[in-house]
Amino acid sequence: MTEDHVLVVGIDGVRYDTLREVATPHLDALEAAGFLRPLRVNDAGPTISGPSWSTIFTGVLTPDHGVVDNDFSSNRYAEHPDVVSLVRRQRPDVATWVGATWTPLVTNDSGGPLFADGGWSPASPPAHTCEAWLAVDAEMTSHAVAHLTSHAADGGSLVVAYLGSPDEVAHLRGVGHEYRDAIVAADAHLGRMLAAVAGREGEDWTVIVLTDHGHVDGGGHGGDTEVERTAWIAASGPGLATPVPRSLEQADVAAQMLAVLGVTPTSAAFIGRPFGFR
Repeated sequence: MTEDHVLVVGIDGVRYDTLREVATPHLDALEAAGFLRPLRVNDAGPTISGPSWSTIFTGVLTPDHGVVDNDFSSNRYAEHPDVVSLVRRQRPDVATWVGATWTPLVTNDSGGPLFADGGWSPASPPAHTCEAWLAVDAEMTSHAVAHLTSHAADGGSLVVAYLGSPDEVAHLRGVGHEYRDAIVAADAHLGRMLAAVAGREGEDWTVIVLTDHGHVDGGGHGGDTEVERTAWIAASGPGLATPVPRSLEQADVAAQMLAVLGVTPTSAAFIGRPFGFR
């Protein structure tokens, strides 16, 4: 079995306590095979998507990557590159794919992209409705599944997929039944991607699923309440140490991705540590 394969699914704005209240069979299965742990969003940055995803995918904190809100124009990604770029430089044999329904992650919207080489995004930003965001997450998942099903990966794989509807629904409707439904839908999308991974013979994948921040009851984030500062990471994979014998940082996601693929971080400010291996 080859083990140089990583799938990372980011689900924006999923409160940990709400996650534990809804039916998420695919995340539950991932947890059973590895772990699902809450963590505190590092106090060096606000509980906002731009800073959190920047830390997650560069392995450095807000004062270093420079993104302090959802305008990425202040970024210092040239000094602190994203992990996909590092993999492409150091392991060009690895097949990579990135898809995101929030366009600044993969386009030059709002000072982006976070991922320097871009990736799949919707042809136009979704209308500001719950239904539009749910639909574009389903579309993104279909593109991810198509890649996962068909790509050649003799040298390994790295797939990053971002789902935004839970966060958008919370902003529009608060943390109510529609928000819970959006989390359930995101878990179903995860299930489609996991099924595509399971269908690839002779490959053993590391899977990481995570969120960037929580929400207050009425919808919204950016403050320092416990529900906003509590995020979570779930992971399973070959040789992964469970339970993880320490607290986690969001930057550890970047470190684990690089460790699995044998890639070295280049930023002197890199603080991420791999989750650990047995």
